Amino acid sequence: MPVTQEEIRAALDRLELPGGGTLVSRDMLRALSIEGSTVRFVIEAASPEEASKMEMLRRAAEASVKALPGVETVAVVLTAHGPAAPTKSAQKPAPSLKLGGHPKPQAAPMKPSGVKRILAVGSGKGGVGKSTVSANLAVALARQGRKVGLLDADIYGPSQPRMMGVSGRPASPDGTTIEPLHAHGVTVMSIGLMVEERKAVVWRGPMLMGALQQMLGQVNWGELDVLIVDLPPGTGDVQLTLCTKAELSGAIVVSTPQDVALLDARKALDMFDTLKTPVLGLIENMSFFTCPDCGGTHNIFGNGGVAAEAKDLGLPLLGALPIDLETRLAGDSGTPIAAGEGVMAEAYARIAKGLVEGGMA
Repeated sequence: MPVTQEEIRAALDRLELPGGGTLVSRDMLRALSIEGSTVRFVIEAASPEEASKMEMLRRAAEASVKALPGVETVAVVLTAHGPAAPTKSAQKPAPSLKLGGHPKPQAAPMKPSGVKRILAVGSGKGGVGKSTVSANLAVALARQGRKVGLLDADIYGPSQPRMMGVSGRPASPDGTTIEPLHAHGVTVMSIGLMVEERKAVVWRGPMLMGALQQMLGQVNWGELDVLIVDLPPGTGDVQLTLCTKAELSGAIVVSTPQDVALLDARKALDMFDTLKTPVLGLIENMSFFTCPDCGGTHNIFGNGGVAAEAKDLGLPLLGALPIDLETRLAGDSGTPIAAGEGVMAEAYARIAKGLVEGGMA
């Protein structure tokens, strides 16, 4: 009988860390995957310095999982949440990198080298939780064993640095290539990492298009199964650029059930149809609220509107997610809810599993 993720997590939860806690309780376990009798996972330390002291723990974790029935091979990788401290040779000024400007001519739609699929997450309007869904879906796919990138294309309102818990300007060793950051098993790039947090991006359309082109083509994404692009709300320049200048595999539309949100979601669906971008399905966010005191369920924004829309269009309803306080707190703290355990993590895991099994991610 094959080993399960629950058995692996239970085994790792028995390994005490020097500072207290376990790999599971301190949320250091990433990208756990099972392929037959082979188990792979990543241990993510808080810093490169901490990771350099954890080789014995890595070996202990490898031995602990290998001792489980049905496991023959275990591959464990150590990684770090933050960048390494600069060496003396690295402290010299890096070449200047300018982001934005007019886009360069393209002969054909681009797909970054090593990226198998590009999946856009869009919405017709703001405030429906599209960025929250994008971040958690990226983390959930990474926990399914996929190699995942997350591109925050919401140029005017980038939120992924906060939600994914990354900060600091990405390096550019040659003034052209951009080295992305990494968190929770996901490779992350955002315009929010290139400007001060409180500084507004005041750009016209051509500069937006140029910046998006750079973040697609100049970022060192590495080998990815899927690159998730968190689009801004609406149907403007960024959406048009992505759909016409990048080789998109498909799009997911996020909406709340209420009529006002659905009006704008239909415009997003029409935009993707006009631009010949296949819509893989819809996600209903803020679908309901479960009262923590009485246990009753309340449909604050209506009920089933996105499900009905998906049925009318012949599209899959990929998931229905409730309004959840812990999801908001997790996003604000920089650790998406999908990185942990519980009802919401399981909900995102089901959506990610459906995408993987359907060959969409």
